[in-house]
Amino acid sequence: MGCGASSQKDAGAPRRRPGSVGDVVVFLPGLRVPRTVDFAQALGDCVARSIVDRLSALRSRVVEMAMQESAAALKPRRRTAARHGSSTANLLQALEDYLPVLLGLVKEGSILRHKVQFTWSNQEDNAEETAISDAWYEVLSVLHLMAMVCLLQANTLLLPRSYGDGYAPRVSEESRRATVDVFLKAAGYLDCAIRHVLPKMLLELRRQLPVDLAEGNLKALSLQALGQGVDMQLGLAIDSPKATLAVKRRLACEMVKYWQQVQESIPELPISDGWGKKHRLFVKWKYVEAKAAAYYFHGLILDEGNTEKSHGMAVAALQASEEFLKESKRVSEAFHATPPTSRSPNPLGTAKYLFDKIPRHASSKVRINQDLYTQEKVIGAPPPLPDFALALTPEDYDLPTLDPLWNKEDTGH
Repeated sequence: MGCGASSQKDAGAPRRRPGSVGDVVVFLPGLRVPRTVDFAQALGDCVARSIVDRLSALRSRVVEMAMQESAAALKPRRRTAARHGSSTANLLQALEDYLPVLLGLVKEGSILRHKVQFTWSNQEDNAEETAISDAWYEVLSVLHLMAMVCLLQANTLLLPRSYGDGYAPRVSEESRRATVDVFLKAAGYLDCAIRHVLPKMLLELRRQLPVDLAEGNLKALSLQALGQGVDMQLGLAIDSPKATLAVKRRLACEMVKYWQQVQESIPELPISDGWGKKHRLFVKWKYVEAKAAAYYFHGLILDEGNTEKSHGMAVAALQASEEFLKESKRVSEAFHATPPTSRSPNPLGTAKYLFDKIPRHASSKVRINQDLYTQEKVIGAPPPLPDFALALTPEDYDLPTLDPLWNKEDTGH
């Protein structure tokens, strides 16, 4: 039946990689791009010509747009946010249009599931391409690409842009709020892939999937989207005079938990060629940065206490935040220097606030408390962070209903 047919292309040849990918706020390991498929030859007389033509037209549109978007996404030159947002929105729409027709190949009782071999380029796997004769592999690849397009949209929204008002380019509050919804949508696509698509595939076949589509990687990318969503919420809370210290601490502690779960979920990634090393450095950078924020706000709350013990714990927490901030800067620089190289726009939101506040606050609190108490009593291990339930969850997303074209077609016999 060929259901487990998987191949890799030019495994021994060095893969052509971009030298630089420009400004990066939101990490994504490139875009997997589908290769052309001849539905007419693969499906023959099994289905009506109208369905073959519709599948061919929709997928050809996806192939063309994905190739264009992938090439554009990997170019270091800056594009205007409006143009980039338009092209990614068009690709997302093309994928959404294709999915209801594609699902006809996997409807219950269909003999069509294994008739077409689908080939996609990889970004993180050692194999340049993976070809599998299973339509669920195609569905999985489509959902993954939809999520990556969302992350691309989020990155574009978070790049400074000029508003023609005489002020320096900046990221608006509206853009930061919009990215939270985009992150939740990306997480929703990946969550659907994990819960509703992977279980449809035999374990033997799942072992042949590229590391790009491994369950751990899908989960890590979903959690990354949620973690960056909380990062945006924290940045907005920092800018809001109504947000209390307790609210900021809770968001920062939630962010730590999301990034810790990303670290626990992410699979072993090849680091000799491709995005693996950069991906791991991004996760480490954001995890350490989240810890800096959490210990900072925790320290400020502890410092509100009136006892020697609470002041001592506050200083330990603030010192920890300063050390984590320094480490996050080192890891950030390593991330951007790792091929394909990238640039860091000026810090915004949470990161900007931390770089402004932590060095000044931490040193002044240590100095004040050392004047009040002996140094031996003040400096100690940082206190544990409070444990909060995670509030952000992926947007609910279910596979779409079957295209009406299939209602006229009996492919089960």
